[in-house]
Amino acid sequence: MVDKKKKKKRAQLPVRMNILFFAIFLLFSALILQLGVVQILNGESYQGEIERTNLDTTSVPVPRGKIYDTNGELIVDNEAMYSITYTPPKDVQADDRLEVAETLAQYIDMSDDQYIDRITDRDRREYYLLLHEEEINERVEEELNTEEMDNADVYAATLELITDDEIADFSNDELEIIAIKKELDKAYALTPQVVKNEDVSAEEYAAVAENLDKLPGVNATTDWNRIYPNGDTLTSILGSISSQEEGIPAEDMSAYLTKGYSRNDRVGRSGIEEQYEDFLRGRKEQIQYTTRPNGSIVDSETIVEGERGKDLVLTTDLDLQQEVDDILLDEFQSMKSSSPHANRFATNAFAVVMDPQTGELLSMSGLNYDRENDEYNDAAFMALSSAFEPGSSIKGATVLSGYDSGVISPGDTFYDAPLRLAGGEVKSSVGGSMGTVDDLTALERSSNVYMFYVALRLGGDYRHRLPDNASIGIDRAETLETFQNYFNQFGLGASTGVDYPYESTGVRGGVPDNPGNILDFAIGQYDTYTTLQLAQYVSTIANDGYRVQPHFLKEAHDPIASLDELGPLYYSKNTSVMNRIDMTNDQISRVQEGFRRVYEGNQGTASDYFQNKSYNPAGKTGTAQTAWYEDGEEIEKLNNLTLVGYAPYDDPEVAFAVVVPYTGISEGNGINYKIGERILDTYFEIKEDHDEEAEDESSEDDSSEESENE
Repeated sequence: MVDKKKKKKRAQLPVRMNILFFAIFLLFSALILQLGVVQILNGESYQGEIERTNLDTTSVPVPRGKIYDTNGELIVDNEAMYSITYTPPKDVQADDRLEVAETLAQYIDMSDDQYIDRITDRDRREYYLLLHEEEINERVEEELNTEEMDNADVYAATLELITDDEIADFSNDELEIIAIKKELDKAYALTPQVVKNEDVSAEEYAAVAENLDKLPGVNATTDWNRIYPNGDTLTSILGSISSQEEGIPAEDMSAYLTKGYSRNDRVGRSGIEEQYEDFLRGRKEQIQYTTRPNGSIVDSETIVEGERGKDLVLTTDLDLQQEVDDILLDEFQSMKSSSPHANRFATNAFAVVMDPQTGELLSMSGLNYDRENDEYNDAAFMALSSAFEPGSSIKGATVLSGYDSGVISPGDTFYDAPLRLAGGEVKSSVGGSMGTVDDLTALERSSNVYMFYVALRLGGDYRHRLPDNASIGIDRAETLETFQNYFNQFGLGASTGVDYPYESTGVRGGVPDNPGNILDFAIGQYDTYTTLQLAQYVSTIANDGYRVQPHFLKEAHDPIASLDELGPLYYSKNTSVMNRIDMTNDQISRVQEGFRRVYEGNQGTASDYFQNKSYNPAGKTGTAQTAWYEDGEEIEKLNNLTLVGYAPYDDPEVAFAVVVPYTGISEGNGINYKIGERILDTYFEIKEDHDEEAEDESSEDDSSEESENE
């Protein structure tokens, strides 16, 4: 029986083995069949998918163009500096960036307060989440109902599950890693992001460069920063650029992106840097990346070489600019020290110098006195943005308005005596009565009353002499509109057209309740104007009625490798005539003569400062009564002191305007005259020096040619 059972078991074993072998055979057959299908039928497509790569192009910023003055003096330059950047591949994950940050922390130092202080509560929570992802995910499953939440809400709620205690005690090393990762997180795929470019040491640079194989996406390269060889000179006009952290302004994001900018590109934020961004930005270097479907970078190739921005040549004369800055500061400090209490509200002084025939802005200067910190700051931009009542300096426009409207003719006279209006209001010239004055004398001696009669006639009141207690019944709205339209022709109350991102056109007063305010308009004590508007106004008179567009840019040049030379001319700014005022040549000449008498006549209000000048100046003085208010209450009556002028009188090559607002009533110290006199003196002294230098260079060239010929 035992033998039979053993034989039966032996007989069953081969059957089972055969079944097993047959099953294995079937499985292998199916596998071989599947491999055949993959390799023979679909092999080519699968291999293509494995080998498939994408081509992506990114742009790398280049240094901005340099900026020079009209004589080729460097005003704005670029300073090269070490930089550590990060260019992430596509679809890089947060834990990948954390790994890079941990490795990079071994080679660079970002433990200073300037980096650590930027770390936010969210940065800390995100770092903790990466280190304790499983633990936090368990909390999410236990405490959150995520079914009706979108991904952003889930993520925010997840971070909130991390307690304050858990993120309170990071070590200094961990904080440094967080600071580095914070910079890495700002990077967009295939777009370089600066991780550190301030105070990168040679050791840090070398360490990163030697370990790039351990730092995917990181590079040790060079960056640039704007520097100003002449200190603060003209910096408020030049403007600023955004930092790498700021990138392009959010409000202009779409406009910049359509021009090929990246979000973290530095762009001009103000001033010349903003105005001429298209010139200064340069041509970005374009790099084409070959990437796998998973986003990893296989290869890269530069397909467009970068070129730094175009170099700008401004119309500004750096020598003159620095001198005018010094003049303003010197005279302002002198005024403040001589009468500190009376001039305690005076905090600004402005001056604009331009070529009246071309519109070239030779100098734009402004200062602001910070009373709280007792320091002076460059505020040249306020010559375009801040407007003040100018006083009598605009009387040339008033007289010309009277000529063209036909309400007065050259040589017409009025009796200058105080006008005693109904209600007790008295309006007069400074000093009381001047007697009978014509148009030229009215300009020379600055008669207010003469201008009042021009205003009355513009309003239809042709009384040659007002009686005491006179009522004024003119059409205030129509008269004001007529005046303002005439003044706009000179650039007063209108855009000057200057090539700058922003300028104020001043405050255009509405129709006054008091008709006497119309008379005030005629003497510059109603609407407000900027210093640049006043400079354009006097330039228009000097330039025989042609109003030219003031401009900072002279030329743009293609960059070249040389550090000391300008490249080929790319663009040149031409003189642009904006309009010609309506008045005739004879009428304009009449006002020009009146302006000459202001400076050189025996009774001229500025003759004490300009009468014996060899450069034959002309212009107009101005004082506007104003007041200082605090909390709506008038604190003290003050004056705005102004001066406009040009020279030479018969062939003007330079024009200027000076504004010093809120000076003491009788304690201005003649600051507007002193500034104007020193500006013109300095201009012609610098011109003489430049002419002599040009003659010397010409003589040297001639001598060299003679030597070569010998």
